[in-house]
Amino acid sequence: MVVRRRAVLGGMLAGAAALATTGCLADTYADTPGSSPTPGTQKQPEKPQRITVVATGDVLLHERLWTTAKRDGSGGAWDFAPLMSGVKPVVQQADLAIAHLETPLAKPGGPYHGYPLFQGPPQIATALKQTGYDLCTTASNHSFDGGAAGVDRTLDTLDKAGLKHAGTARTRSEAEQITIVDVHGVKVASLSFTFGFNGLPCPNGETWRAAKISVKSIRSRAQEARDRGAELVIVSCHWGTEYSSKLDDLQREVGPQLLADSNIDLVIGHHAHVVQPMQEIDGKWIAYGHGNLVAAHREPESRKAEGLLTRFTFTRGGSGWRTVAEYAPLLMTDDLPVRVLDVRRELARDTGRRKRLEVAERRTTETVTALGAAPKML
Repeated sequence: MVVRRRAVLGGMLAGAAALATTGCLADTYADTPGSSPTPGTQKQPEKPQRITVVATGDVLLHERLWTTAKRDGSGGAWDFAPLMSGVKPVVQQADLAIAHLETPLAKPGGPYHGYPLFQGPPQIATALKQTGYDLCTTASNHSFDGGAAGVDRTLDTLDKAGLKHAGTARTRSEAEQITIVDVHGVKVASLSFTFGFNGLPCPNGETWRAAKISVKSIRSRAQEARDRGAELVIVSCHWGTEYSSKLDDLQREVGPQLLADSNIDLVIGHHAHVVQPMQEIDGKWIAYGHGNLVAAHREPESRKAEGLLTRFTFTRGGSGWRTVAEYAPLLMTDDLPVRVLDVRRELARDTGRRKRLEVAERRTTETVTALGAAPKML
């Protein structure tokens, strides 16, 4: 059971998910004082009426971010937490916070590699946990950059940091599981898929290592999640055309089909490294592309420096869950030490980056609402 150690925003309780790492988690609860339960049974608490989920984009560990972590650390240790301190207040307030770890992780001390075959510093996992993230989705076009050892090492590192993970697997048995995270009595599943692997073969022919996007397979897994007790199902898709804020054919075709499935409650996307639109269909949401959470494309004036944080509030009613969507524009700085900024918070502080922050806010809003959706700005 995931136990949140943070303030709960507006009385919101908890909820969350992950795939391909653990099975359904069962929890028991102590009897409340004065209760008279049937012998041999335990009283279940009331389920919460609200659950908040925060999602952000790619964690893409370019070399410039290593330099930042070295500068921010002490005693020779690398520290990526200051890099993400700008989003920490919102992330920590969420009941579930999801990041997308796009690249595999190396051993402590390296060797580390950037593009095209990434293997990033493992210290990022500890920093994500310290920032308030609960799980990482891991199915991406870079999943196999480090081969089978890279997949295994990455998931081992996330386990050690206390982060749930969804999308890649160390064993066939693990791949066949659906991770269902129980947060304060609500069971939520997370499924993670990618469009491909940059032409790299599945390590040792092990096709179960990560799943490719297919409407049929995603629907099947969502049904399986429901059969195993999930009350909410979140699907993560690594898709889209790099550096394009417009949807590609795969997104336009697959996205609405996924939301049309009664077993799927939310779709969150990444890969394009720029912000892409959000869409509401029959009360359910797709955030097609969150851009980057952290990266260093070295184009500070371009859309590549802009990212998206989304927050979805699920409210339980007589007919199921109702969803309210919110968003926050993000901006990566290019000067050392690199930082990811919450644009609206920075504008309120008037830090001297006003012109660039205003551009990021305007462009992100225009993109997010391009399909007619009207999420609230955080």
